[in-house]
Amino acid sequence: MNFKAYPDRDMLMIGLADRIASQLREAIRVDGHATLSVPGGTTPGPIFDTLSAVDLAWDKVAVLLNDERWVDETSPRSNTRLIRERLLTGRAAAATLVPLYADAARPEDKMEELAAGIEPHLPISVLLLGMGNDMHTASLFPGADRLDEALSDDAPILLPMRAEAAGEPRITLSARVLRDAMHIHILITGAEKRAAIEAAQSLPETQAPVRAVLKNATVHWAE
Repeated sequence: MNFKAYPDRDMLMIGLADRIASQLREAIRVDGHATLSVPGGTTPGPIFDTLSAVDLAWDKVAVLLNDERWVDETSPRSNTRLIRERLLTGRAAAATLVPLYADAARPEDKMEELAAGIEPHLPISVLLLGMGNDMHTASLFPGADRLDEALSDDAPILLPMRAEAAGEPRITLSARVLRDAMHIHILITGAEKRAAIEAAQSLPETQAPVRAVLKNATVHWAE
């Protein structure tokens, strides 16, 4: 992995937002379109705020979550709700949101439909991931029920995922789709996560799923 440390979190958020914007512009210039895949959670919020104001051909950008809790947008735990509020505003409101949730009791009931909507937007142009202290990324959790399948080279685009640490049932992009992204960025903060990502390099992917994407990733860190 390429590890980039920043003097503080403000510089991290500004610098990474600028890098993502530049890579999206280049993808649009070369391909005529771009796909940006992002995590939920509160950590990337300042990056979303900056990106939403960037002068970019957002009408040529598809935005896709890395993963989603199987809850509708009325839930405060909805990642879709978060990116609508923090990213798909201002200039970025012109981007296309590729859904990762549909109205059904179980994620299994909508897997094929959602995957079919994602496929035309692959490979991902710019991928932004987070990581938990347990070394999960997206919804690839250690001990998850379908982790082995999600890590395999012939994994489908999407998988439902259940894990004790995950809370609700989840839906996640597979490691194969994440690895195929043209640019991979992992955003982490604090000493504990720095220690975790360093430890992940010497652990099997089943114990440290983030390792599945580390080879070609740039890790962006600040205390």
